[in-house]
Amino acid sequence: MSPASAVVAEVSVNGIAVDPAGFPSPAAAAVRELLRQRAVATGVMADGANAGEVDAAIERLLEREVVTPEPGEAECRRYYQANPQHFMNGERAGVRHILFQLTPGTPVNSLRARAEQALRELLHKPERFGALARECSNCPSAQHDGRLGEMRRGEAVPEFEAALFPGTWTGVARQLVKTRFGFHIVAVDHRVAGEQLPFADAHAAIAQRLRSGVQRRALEQYVRVLAGQAEVRGVDLAAVATPLVQ
Repeated sequence: MSPASAVVAEVSVNGIAVDPAGFPSPAAAAVRELLRQRAVATGVMADGANAGEVDAAIERLLEREVVTPEPGEAECRRYYQANPQHFMNGERAGVRHILFQLTPGTPVNSLRARAEQALRELLHKPERFGALARECSNCPSAQHDGRLGEMRRGEAVPEFEAALFPGTWTGVARQLVKTRFGFHIVAVDHRVAGEQLPFADAHAAIAQRLRSGVQRRALEQYVRVLAGQAEVRGVDLAAVATPLVQ
C-alpha cells in the first residue's frame, strides 16, 4: 500500500475523537484529551471550556493530583558527591536562542508545533540558525541572529539555565526549552569552565533537580494510570513517556 493510500488510525479517548493537528504527536493530543476529561470529571473545570481554559485547568489538575515528596538533605548530599560537574561556579557559555513567545490567548500546542518544526530544520541545517532567529524569534536578540552573548549561572530563568549548565555539549540543543516566556531553541557556541560550588551553595539547586525528576516520573505514571482506566484508541499511552506535560 502506498503512503498516499495508507489508512491512518483514528485517535479517540473514551469515544471522543481527537484531532492531532497542531500537536507534536497523536499521543500528545490523546494525553491532553485524557487530562481534559479528568479535569471535567473532578470538577476542576466545566465541559466546553476554550483551549486556554483547558490548559490552565490541566495545570491545576496536575498540581492537585500529582503530589511528589520533597528530597531530604542526605539525598541531596549523595547527589552532590556523585555529580560534582553539575555544581560549578564561574561557568560561562556563549549562547544563541530563538524564542517562540507564549502570550495570553496563544494556542500552546500550535506554538509548540511551530517551534518543533523549526528545531527539526536546524538539527539538519544548523547554519540556518541566524536566518530563523531573524524570521521567527520574539526576542530583541533576533536582530543579532539570536545571540545572547556569554551567560553565567544565575543570569537566566531556572528552566533555561538548567538546559545550559552543566554540560560540555555545544551546537544546537536537541530538545526545546520551555520557560515562562515560551519555547526556546537553544545553541551553545563555546564554554568556559568554572570551579565547584560548596554543598551549602548548591543545596537548593540539587533539591530542585531531584524534585523535577521525581515529578516527571510521577506525571508519567499518573497518565498511564488514567489511560489504563480509559478507552484509548489509535495510540498506546502506556508505551510512551508523557508527551504533553514537559
